[in-house]
Amino acid sequence: MPRITQEQKKLNRERIVQAASEGFRRHGVDGIGIEELMKTAGMTHGGFYNHFPSKEDLALEVYRQGFADSLDALAAIRAAHPRSARAALQDMVDRYVSAAHRDHPETGCASAALAVDAGRHGAASQAEYRRGLDGYLSAITEMVLDHARQAGTEPTAAEARERALGLFCQMVGALVVARAVAEADPVLSDEVLSANRGQLRPR
Repeated sequence: MPRITQEQKKLNRERIVQAASEGFRRHGVDGIGIEELMKTAGMTHGGFYNHFPSKEDLALEVYRQGFADSLDALAAIRAAHPRSARAALQDMVDRYVSAAHRDHPETGCASAALAVDAGRHGAASQAEYRRGLDGYLSAITEMVLDHARQAGTEPTAAEARERALGLFCQMVGALVVARAVAEADPVLSDEVLSANRGQLRPR
């Protein structure tokens, strides 16, 4: 039997992480098993352990990759509005607190899709979530400071961080609540998104 190349092993690992990223975000870490994940990745169940010692280790990688992707997307939003931090903040809110994001958790931000899992899966998962949160807070705090300066005010670093933390938590919370009632009451779900977008858009 031919030996697998390092390049193929790397590609196989990426396929597993991609399948897990979408599966965990849609169903939760406990809502989908290794066998189904590997089937989605086009691989056999036994091959999983060539790449990860456990499902929990795979989940940690999903957190890391998920937040890295989200931070790249946030950087792209900021880069798209080089002259207006206000426009960047509004774009961030409108994209995050949206029906499209609500309806597609499998391709959306890990911060909302995996928040409950992080809380339930112990210190290692929470540490990865915290690292991602730190990245988000740093990026949003900078945007808040830029917006304030462009508006002619000068908040303290602590005030800007508090505003960033509030923005992040309300965006995540709005998405979680909107998803929680999306099938039972689509009108209310849309209302949750609309009300929070209105409150979160920068003045």
